[in-house]
Amino acid sequence: MSRRSMRLSLITALTATLASSVAFSASAEPVFNRIASFAVTDNLPKDADAKAATSSEIITVSEDGNTLIYSDSPYGGIGFVDITDPKNPKAGGVLKVEGEPTSVTVAGKRILAGVNTSESYVKPSGRLDVIDIASRKLEMSCDLGGQPDSVAVSPDKKFLAVAIENERDEELNDGELPQLPAGNLVILNLKDGKPDCKTMKLVDMTGIAEIAPEDPEPEFVSFNSKNEIAVTLQENNHIAIIDAASGKITSHFSAGTVDLDKIDTKKDGQIKFNGEMKNVAREPDTIKWVGDDRLLTANEGDYKGGSRGFTIFDTSGKVLYDSGNTLEHKIAAHGHYPEKRNKKGVELEGAEVGRFGDTDYLFIASERGSMVSVYKDTGKDPEFVQLLPSGIGPEGVLAIPSRNLLVTANETDLGEDGGARSHVMIYELQDKPAAYPQLVSELTEDGTPIGWGALSGLVADESKDGILYAISDSAYYASPTIYTIDANQKPAKITSALLVKRGKDAAQKLDLEGITTDGKGGFWLANEGDQKKLVPHAILNVNEKGEIKKEIALPEDLLKHQTRFGLEGITRTGEGDNETLWMVVQREWADDDKGNVKILSYNLKSEEWAAVAYPLDKKEKGWVGLSEVTAHDGQLYIVERDNLIGKESVNKRLYKVALADLKPAKIGEKLPVVSKTLVYDFIPDLKKLNGFVPDKVEGFAIDKNGIGYVVTDNDGVDGSSGETQFFTVGNVSELKIQ
Repeated sequence: MSRRSMRLSLITALTATLASSVAFSASAEPVFNRIASFAVTDNLPKDADAKAATSSEIITVSEDGNTLIYSDSPYGGIGFVDITDPKNPKAGGVLKVEGEPTSVTVAGKRILAGVNTSESYVKPSGRLDVIDIASRKLEMSCDLGGQPDSVAVSPDKKFLAVAIENERDEELNDGELPQLPAGNLVILNLKDGKPDCKTMKLVDMTGIAEIAPEDPEPEFVSFNSKNEIAVTLQENNHIAIIDAASGKITSHFSAGTVDLDKIDTKKDGQIKFNGEMKNVAREPDTIKWVGDDRLLTANEGDYKGGSRGFTIFDTSGKVLYDSGNTLEHKIAAHGHYPEKRNKKGVELEGAEVGRFGDTDYLFIASERGSMVSVYKDTGKDPEFVQLLPSGIGPEGVLAIPSRNLLVTANETDLGEDGGARSHVMIYELQDKPAAYPQLVSELTEDGTPIGWGALSGLVADESKDGILYAISDSAYYASPTIYTIDANQKPAKITSALLVKRGKDAAQKLDLEGITTDGKGGFWLANEGDQKKLVPHAILNVNEKGEIKKEIALPEDLLKHQTRFGLEGITRTGEGDNETLWMVVQREWADDDKGNVKILSYNLKSEEWAAVAYPLDKKEKGWVGLSEVTAHDGQLYIVERDNLIGKESVNKRLYKVALADLKPAKIGEKLPVVSKTLVYDFIPDLKKLNGFVPDKVEGFAIDKNGIGYVVTDNDGVDGSSGETQFFTVGNVSELKIQ
């Protein structure tokens, strides 16, 4: 090789090395951004039932960092994802096993998987499967003598630890402990990634916990570099440390309790951080060593419930740090608070540690808030960095520092209900601004965040640039609220919340889906009715204090054809005798021609109702309907969408209808069909966060400068990942189909 060729080769190699290392500019703190998502259903074989439940629970990676491997308990398989190009993950298939895989780890060229084969809760059983990564073939198995949960390999690859949980039956005696047989810990010797079943050591863990000492339920295991094993006994609220070589418990301690204030403890249709809980057992789930002398726990609180935080202990059990209510408040400020899960709150379940460059990070996953928090480990109190949006129910969290990657396995599959499927999500540490959140709330006077979610309608302030108002729907039925959004900041900020009231109390029997200004400092609101729930189809006028001053029901000639899919948007045009409210109905009512829905008009002076018919795009699957309307520059801009999620999404579109062409007919007469013009396709924007496309684009507003703003409805984090997308499409007069 010539000297010049050698120099070029060295330069190429150096460039590749630098590209793969963590090197960031000094001008900005690097952050994690999601770069890809992988739907677990994409791994199903062609002859499998595409609607069958799947899940990605615990996730690991091959030693070269190119293949993700996850446990899929509902499907009974081990899944593979090729991340050679992490921005373009590819299906690697799924290996069926006999039983339910609960956890996976990698040792060399092999996968070690815990598999639950239990006949019942009282007859638990399971095994360890050893699978060759390259051939995807089962090499051998070890009988574990009980139901396995977590598995972990020591850093030197000499030992494997398996938590034998023998989990409780939550339907028996309200899930109270004890429920025998008791669980234990299994330790096996490894050689070249293969366990020797004959070396199995059973570590008896009875008698050490204060809670149900006769029935320990080991949940999660983690090794440090000294081959010490940390084990959580979640329901027993206890932590033990075991020497892997001898199998002896070297120390153990209670995880202790926390006192919490300024938390939401009631499942009552409103987010109010005015409750407290005393002496709440932490009940840790995942445990991770932070170095060799500290332990990080994600305190799910799944048994008695409600601990809400994460903790750092030393090996004697001394609490070095506890997050208390702080992380839950951050999650709520991002709109991810699961009000319907009270009193358990955000339920922190997964945890991970990783050193990226010179920085040690801690990652904690919220199962019910569907977020992953990122902290820097300072050696003292951790420093908050950011919150990342995840799929629904993140359980497995995996750091891959060699590739600057973070991965989550999100176990919840809502395919049976037409919702999102289980996803694996991939993030990269980047020298770029954080892509999420796009909308976050400010703190109230008492230091708690403005609770928000389920934004279902949007309108711009008539005189202030970038100031908008959003309305929440019936997800928060006890606190219908108008939120002020300052979109001049990045991320945009919810700066205040105005309760909609009847008299002094929060108005009830409302499902607010649309909002527009009334020109007098107040608002007109569109209420989607549901006859079965005694919720009326109506429009409401509220003043600047949020008090309902007028409520107008839809006319009887129209209501006799009603369905539960009612008003979804409202806007106002004209003035004086011509001041008119325009409302879109989401889907066809009984008197509509197939494929047509109504745009209603209500003249505020004459109090006359009228309507036109709007032709919907043809559906491919699910249904298509309208979700927003806003007037601007002689046009009605209308959001039309299907109810599909992810790759199945086809229609998330903006159309316009010229006001001059609207000639509404009286209710009961034949409605003229309007002509619509396609203005914009939202799907490319909805893909920019690299998650799955949400179904509910429900808010669209245009400010006085013609800038269009979009917001999605996160359903109040109920059957949803909690993500709210809020973005601008630029000046609507310049929009082009992408």
